[in-house]
Amino acid sequence: MNTSALLFPQQSRSFNGQRWVNITFRSLHLLGIAGVGGAFLFNAPEQQWLGYMVLTIVSGSAMMVMEIWSNGIWLIQLRGLATLLKLLLLAMTFFIGLQPYILIAIILISGVISHAPGKVRYYSIFHRKIINCH
Repeated sequence: MNTSALLFPQQSRSFNGQRWVNITFRSLHLLGIAGVGGAFLFNAPEQQWLGYMVLTIVSGSAMMVMEIWSNGIWLIQLRGLATLLKLLLLAMTFFIGLQPYILIAIILISGVISHAPGKVRYYSIFHRKIINCH
């Protein structure tokens, strides 16, 4: 099997219980974001929000790995590119500190992409059309 087929299988991979695993990670991710958001908006000391940040990063990374494992096409769809943009914004915080406007931008990107219609989420800027997998 070539590497292209590993990343972009003709049929998306899945496992029993995958939906519930994803729901669990998403719920933990929302809990982490709520903790980080509250801490930063109310200027809490680092020891009060660091655990929430770790929870956010770990749960977000787990969801991203599951999406890429299922089908790497996620990486070229707008939903995947939005996640990579959020990671870039998060990485910026290591250099300039987590500013409220960065957190707000990440939350807004998340809200727009997650609630956008499929024709937006599955759009590929590289192909200039909707790219779906079967």
